[in-house]
Amino acid sequence: MASFKNIFNSRGNVTDGDFFLAIKKLLGFKPKNISIYEEAFTHRSTNEKSADGHAQNYERMEFLGDAMLSSVIAAHLYNEVPGGNEGYLTKMRSKVVSREHLNELGRDLELIKHLKTTIPVKQFGGNIHGNVFEALVGAIYLDRGYVYCEKFINKRVIKPYVDIKKLEGKVISYKSLFIEWCQKNKKQFKFAVYEDTGNDKLKHFAVKLHLDDAIVGKARATSKKKAEETAAKRAYYKLQEAINKDF
Repeated sequence: MASFKNIFNSRGNVTDGDFFLAIKKLLGFKPKNISIYEEAFTHRSTNEKSADGHAQNYERMEFLGDAMLSSVIAAHLYNEVPGGNEGYLTKMRSKVVSREHLNELGRDLELIKHLKTTIPVKQFGGNIHGNVFEALVGAIYLDRGYVYCEKFINKRVIKPYVDIKKLEGKVISYKSLFIEWCQKNKKQFKFAVYEDTGNDKLKHFAVKLHLDDAIVGKARATSKKKAEETAAKRAYYKLQEAINKDF
């Protein structure tokens, strides 16, 4: 892998020593193999490859970090909520490791400022923050093993963010909640989606959410998924009292 002495598009001149100290501060302990963390903070746009021709970027570590996060969070919830059944524990874990929450973690730690990339940072979507956070967790596991990985997750995720009572009331997907409620109550619903460019340069999609014969939510966004989620959220707040009775 190219040395981290090179100039990175996202953060200017960075020496190997600077990067090592930044990672040490971030982790709260000394990394053994800094090259693992270099790969965890390398975007695929750099096209870097190992001596045997394998791509060297954060994507494989992101996969590993996702698994480690799920494992540590699952163990924590299992111990903290002895009366929680499988369904409850699964939902609670999903709330902790949701894409929205991981993106928040990555932003709070300002991980993107360490990213090696040929693409301007401002062009990345919001998921880049969570992706790099997962890669960092994967790197810790590869470098120091499970115990240090668990230590980091406890410090950076569980202690500051995992409040059981608050999580119980947190909705991670209004669309999923709305659909579940409709199915439970045998109600007919439909997301009517159509392209709506308007006067904007970016293509937008507009959504009308129908419940039986009424429109209960409308939204507009740059993707169908975002528009449907926002429409469902607006429908939820309109029907909150009725929906909450069933959950």
